[in-house]
Amino acid sequence: MSDANDPWLIVGLGNPGPEYAANRHNVGFMVADLLAERIGGKFKRAPKAQAQVLEGRIGPPGPLSRRVVVAKPMSYMNLSGGPVSALRDFYKVPLDHVVAVHDELDIDYGTLRLKLGGGDNGHNGLKSMTKSMGPEYHRIRFGIGRPPGRMQVADFVLKDFSSTERKELGFLVDRAADSVECLLAEGLERAQSAYNS
Repeated sequence: MSDANDPWLIVGLGNPGPEYAANRHNVGFMVADLLAERIGGKFKRAPKAQAQVLEGRIGPPGPLSRRVVVAKPMSYMNLSGGPVSALRDFYKVPLDHVVAVHDELDIDYGTLRLKLGGGDNGHNGLKSMTKSMGPEYHRIRFGIGRPPGRMQVADFVLKDFSSTERKELGFLVDRAADSVECLLAEGLERAQSAYNS
């Protein structure tokens, strides 16, 4: 069983490379970048894993401060499990201290849902993580909504947010980063009641 001194591994899911940077599928990277900014450090290449990481602390000084590793796997989305599993081993992170931040099709744009465990709902990043480690990690699901008309899901998630969506995106990414901090400091139930909409 994990205890308060165990580190947390916050994984923003996305695809590496500038051509994917603003895609809906990369909202996990956006949240990870904002958390890194708040911690006040720069990502560096991870030891023994295909990922970029930043080590630091999240939360107010004192007993609510948590040791964290913020990570962006540098494999493609559908291979995220390998790097995440390697990071978990290297930093000795219990599975219930892993948090995946990812886009979610079945939730309206901008809606957040936090949960522990569960299925992958067709999300290739989660599918890969669950295959590597089992399902009992936290998820912060960032709603992107369903594709319009007959657009294929793969095309939709690999498109940039629309200009209308981008007006709110900064605020929503900020809120998702807040929900990570709340989860670590106050636990899942408090974070769910504050952020699940």
